[in-house]
Amino acid sequence: QVQLVESGGDTVQSGESLRLSCVATGFSRDSYAIGWFRQAPGKEREGLSAISSVDGGAYYGDSAEGRFTTTFRDAAKNTVYLQMNNLQPNDTATYYCAARYIPSTPVVVTPMVVLYDYWGRGTQVTVLP
Repeated sequence: QVQLVESGGDTVQSGESLRLSCVATGFSRDSYAIGWFRQAPGKEREGLSAISSVDGGAYYGDSAEGRFTTTFRDAAKNTVYLQMNNLQPNDTATYYCAARYIPSTPVVVTPMVVLYDYWGRGTQVTVLP
């Protein structure tokens, strides 16, 4: 069973940076995507980024483009980072990582909530003005 654990959430000031980590275990094959999502109180969960274990390709949602970067920590590809720069108060949310299996050939891995089958419990990020 795939399990994911997020860490790195914190309270920061506007303009600061933060790096979240997601450790994923239990994959039964080595072709999967790991995505980052967030949900603010009263809002729908939105996709930020996703990365493919097949070719390392990363894809970003509109909210993440230009400020957030998703990478694997190393060749093991079971730890994923979300580097967030120039954080603003409207980035305050619970951040989740999630995973899904994908074909073993390179594909575009978009961070669409409905596509992901395995979810972590989330980590809180609060950005003060």
